[in-house]
Amino acid sequence: MTSIEHAPYELDSQVLRSTLPDAPGVYLFVDSGGRVIYVGKAKSLRKRVLSYFRNNGESTSKTSRMMKRAWGLEFILTDTEQEAFILEGHLIKKHMPRYNIILRDDKQYPCLCLDVREPFPRLAIVRKIKKNGALYFGPFSSANAVRSTKKLIDRVFKLRKCKGDILRKRSRPCLNFQMNYCLAPCTAEVPLKEYEEIVQRVRLFLEGRNRELITVLEGDMETAARNLEFEKAATIRDQIRAIQRTVERQHVVSPRMEDQDVIGLAEKEGLWQVVILFIRKGYLTGTRNFLIKEPNALSSEVMEAFLKQYYGREAFIPKEILISEPIEELIPITAWLSGLAEKKVAIQNPQRGEKWKLTGMAMVNAENLLVGHAAAQKEDLLTAARSALGLAHTPRRIEGLDISNFQGDMAVGTIVSFVDGEPHRAGYRNFRIRQGGTIDDYGMMAEMVKRRIAKGALPDLFLVDGGKGHLATVRRVLDQEVHLRRQAAGSGETNDDFPMPEVISIAKPDNPSHDPRDKIYLPGRKNPLMLKADHPVLLLMMRIRDEAHRRAISYHRKLRERRLTRSELDRIPGIGKGKKAQLLRHFKGIESIAHAAVEDLVQAPGISRALAETLFSHFHSSRDVGAEIEGS
Repeated sequence: MTSIEHAPYELDSQVLRSTLPDAPGVYLFVDSGGRVIYVGKAKSLRKRVLSYFRNNGESTSKTSRMMKRAWGLEFILTDTEQEAFILEGHLIKKHMPRYNIILRDDKQYPCLCLDVREPFPRLAIVRKIKKNGALYFGPFSSANAVRSTKKLIDRVFKLRKCKGDILRKRSRPCLNFQMNYCLAPCTAEVPLKEYEEIVQRVRLFLEGRNRELITVLEGDMETAARNLEFEKAATIRDQIRAIQRTVERQHVVSPRMEDQDVIGLAEKEGLWQVVILFIRKGYLTGTRNFLIKEPNALSSEVMEAFLKQYYGREAFIPKEILISEPIEELIPITAWLSGLAEKKVAIQNPQRGEKWKLTGMAMVNAENLLVGHAAAQKEDLLTAARSALGLAHTPRRIEGLDISNFQGDMAVGTIVSFVDGEPHRAGYRNFRIRQGGTIDDYGMMAEMVKRRIAKGALPDLFLVDGGKGHLATVRRVLDQEVHLRRQAAGSGETNDDFPMPEVISIAKPDNPSHDPRDKIYLPGRKNPLMLKADHPVLLLMMRIRDEAHRRAISYHRKLRERRLTRSELDRIPGIGKGKKAQLLRHFKGIESIAHAAVEDLVQAPGISRALAETLFSHFHSSRDVGAEIEGS
């Protein structure tokens, strides 16, 4: 029995302390619009809700964001914690709260139902298990798997096919009987006792007791042969062979020969993969996979949410559930599942032995699925890039180009390499631009591209940081240099030996307040390509451009630091190699040394006051220090 508080309470810990009861129930955080953003259950509503207001430094960023958005609280009292579990699952499914871990795949899995209450049971595929006395076998990993099993049973054991719980009498049997697919109980072609024996054999088969079934059939076959019922003996022989072929394809994974669900969990970059292995009578009969996107969750939270949502859907609950991750609410969840299954259910997180090996197998499957999912995502992204950018080939290898300089001084160029959408550090290159004296971005870019071509194998796509002029420059250099390489190779080579990379460029928006999207320039197109701000292809191009820009700036600063270190500290009397290293290590750079006070310089190891005053005097002479550091 439940009672409901309708009006949301304000999120004040003092108010809630005096309002919330120390009793089981469900609580709902709502935003200012009245939308439910989180549903939770608690053994004690007061203790659980007040824990959200304790800033102990352990709260996740997800919880922090949720509490900033929460405006009010509603709660529902329940008589027991088990009722709270049931209500929590119902409310999560109803409201789909933003901050709950949601099991999106909410379809029921197929099972086989054998209703032994009927005099002539038939085998049916169902997706909902009812507490009606019928026998349910499964769940199966897919509709194909359950149909294949049913087809085998129909062919071997020939149970009735007609739909409906009540067997309707017929004047003559249907086509299934003529095709030897049915025993035709509708026309009394088979005695009730014989049909019941066949039903028991089907039950043995579905329970995985195949060796026991084969022993029974072999006895029946010998009896039929002794009675000279050779046609019946041949039929039983065919049944035995069909079952033996099934046994050969099965492997015992649990020597205890019990029903188990084994749940493995793996995570990568905020994606959680859940794999559940269905073990029935010691045999692995199927698997089911769930992908959950939850960047800031804990493994125990994901596992707990899976258990509550998956088994709360009237799924088949075996006697034993093995989980790869421990959960906090083991005892109440175990009691709740035992109540749902109307039998004792055990949830274990094994740390050794055969059960630990089973959870390890489930985890390996989950990890492999995550790898495959990531590969598929990358493949989809690269295919989308080819389509959106109008490329001739899928850009598996992309190189980003950028130039950095300070008023034409110490110009550098950098190239970053991305393979299948991820950084490929071995392909990164730095270039000291040789031309100097003038600020010529196009000329610098042309020089870097020429030098890059000379280094060997070229990428599928060059991404240039710049506009139409930069794009035209790189295209022109590529046309010239690749043509020269083809000529130099001679007539025996083909264009495939020196493929021409494709080129695009990306530029910042002219007016970010009007349109904040970056622009992509394509060869032969007058206006830039404007993709949506959240388009995955645009985000990938921006990521490559930003990585090239970051590396160019970093390399430029490194060279300036190196030159400043050589030209300034080496000119100061009393500063040798050792003291220079100590100063740079202490101040983290030449600019910090140049702007440091005498008292700060004295704190560096090995620097006396007299030497500190010499340093300070050198950097604070009549010259402008900022200009000296920036332009030296």
